[in-house]
Amino acid sequence: MENEEEAIKVLLVDDHEMVRIGLAAVLSTEDDIEVVGEASNGAEGIRLAQEYKPDVVLMDLVMEGMDGIETTKQLLKLYPDCKVVVLTSFLDDEKMYPVIEAGAFSYLLKTSRAAEVAQAIRAAVKGQSILESQVASKIMNRFRQPKPVAPAHDELTEREMEVLRLIASGRSNQDVADELFIGIKTVKFHVTNILAKLGVEDRTQAAIYAFKNGLAE
Repeated sequence: MENEEEAIKVLLVDDHEMVRIGLAAVLSTEDDIEVVGEASNGAEGIRLAQEYKPDVVLMDLVMEGMDGIETTKQLLKLYPDCKVVVLTSFLDDEKMYPVIEAGAFSYLLKTSRAAEVAQAIRAAVKGQSILESQVASKIMNRFRQPKPVAPAHDELTEREMEVLRLIASGRSNQDVADELFIGIKTVKFHVTNILAKLGVEDRTQAAIYAFKNGLAE
């Protein structure tokens, strides 16, 4: 084994004892990786991280008490240079995206081969992320999804919204001017802007738009 100081210090956080035993046994065969501790839950994981200062934490997600997402958040607040490599059986969005947003560096499934886990540990200390192929596909598909288009009336100013509501209630330009204490020319200016922003041709269509989108009183 290489100089102990040069070995990558790894902390295992998993509530299944047999998983920890298996991981520790497999990783112990790697000359450049040293398992410095094993935790059965998130709180113990944070305590051991304070004691051993690991370079990498292999993190399970579903654990009693503090789950892997919250543990990752708290751990990285204390040790932002530590790299969290998720090793889990779960691939659902409710767990995957939050832990990545919390700062997890890599995301692997427990079906991964031992060599892949070791590779992810080595990559993490070099600042490189490794994602399970299914995880990478889900992330790419999420970004490929078209972003929702904001409704046209989001472009209206507060004053224009007031004018639109009055138009929808059947008020004439003069009525609008009187109610809002503004000039008739100003009302016409606002109406022109409203029609342009909503992409409609006249006041009637603007009123219909207001009713369809719940803007009319």
